[in-house]
Amino acid sequence: MSKYKIAVLSGDGIGPEIVGEAVKVLRAIGKKYKICFETKDTLVGGASIDKYGIPLTDETLKLAKESDAVLLGAVGGPKWEGLDYSIRPERALLALRKELGLFANLRPAKIYPVLADASTLKKEVIEGVDIMVIRELTGGLYFGTPKGVEKLPDGTERGVNTMVYTTSEIERIARVAFDVARKRRKKVTSVDKANVLETTELWRRVVINVHKDYQDIELNHMYVDNCAMQLVRNPKQFDVIVTENMFGDILSDEAAMLTGSIGMLPSASLGGKVGMYEPIHGSAPDIAGKDIANPIATILSVAMMLKFSFNLGKEADDIEKAVENVLNKGFRTQDIKQEGMKVVGCREMGNVIVEEIER
Repeated sequence: MSKYKIAVLSGDGIGPEIVGEAVKVLRAIGKKYKICFETKDTLVGGASIDKYGIPLTDETLKLAKESDAVLLGAVGGPKWEGLDYSIRPERALLALRKELGLFANLRPAKIYPVLADASTLKKEVIEGVDIMVIRELTGGLYFGTPKGVEKLPDGTERGVNTMVYTTSEIERIARVAFDVARKRRKKVTSVDKANVLETTELWRRVVINVHKDYQDIELNHMYVDNCAMQLVRNPKQFDVIVTENMFGDILSDEAAMLTGSIGMLPSASLGGKVGMYEPIHGSAPDIAGKDIANPIATILSVAMMLKFSFNLGKEADDIEKAVENVLNKGFRTQDIKQEGMKVVGCREMGNVIVEEIER
């Protein structure tokens, strides 16, 4: 029997609820295919701050490093917003990405035909959209130095963040994008601001150079402001979008909303030995504990885990098909509710997906 060790970091807000349903689905797959998924839970983010005073303990990081994959819920919330930046819940995410060497974040944005009407955009604009946003995750403004807020002699303050990228950092994320495109529709759009930012001028030059090894892939370049516009104007033109950290953070959320709900979309952070999988949405503390959160993004993150970390393609397809079947049967959580459909809670959505897998 195959055996995999998974660190489960539920986090804050709705994190424990959605992760609980994803683990339930994981157990169903394990039972069906005779695979042992050994899970170990630990605290991260605000929950860790409340107990230990810091968002990521050495023990949690050690568990993550010693696991085959990490399943993460969501971190943060208003409760911890007054803390110093160095110990806010989000620092746990940045530290995990850096310590695990997770430089590539894969965020698919795919329209389910039955949910086309849930989007705020016209059906004819978003029908058939299937985009993979690949975001560089360990460089750029979020990690560059110098950074911080300093006092000036006149009593005012100055905030500084530095965007930094090296040739090797750009090369490796570009190769991920081209490799992913080879398994899709063979088109990469590299997004930068090369007309203004020297850092992204380097980005464009390096991507063009890497493309020499991928002549079967179509490559085009787009400024980030134009890409933001094109995502809502004509999203079907995109296959794989690759971009730097902050641009990717923004554009992937925009792409997510094409689908009608940010609660539908998973993500995979790859690059090191241990991959990390999480929904792209936040902790939504306003609905925590009400059993109305949408667990589908987290469940689909488990499917990505099976595919990318464990090479279990058939099992991953089983989860994705179960989700699609459940949606086709009319089950909806609050965020994607439609007239005439059956609105269910977080737990029941997990249950009906498990039942579909068992069929």
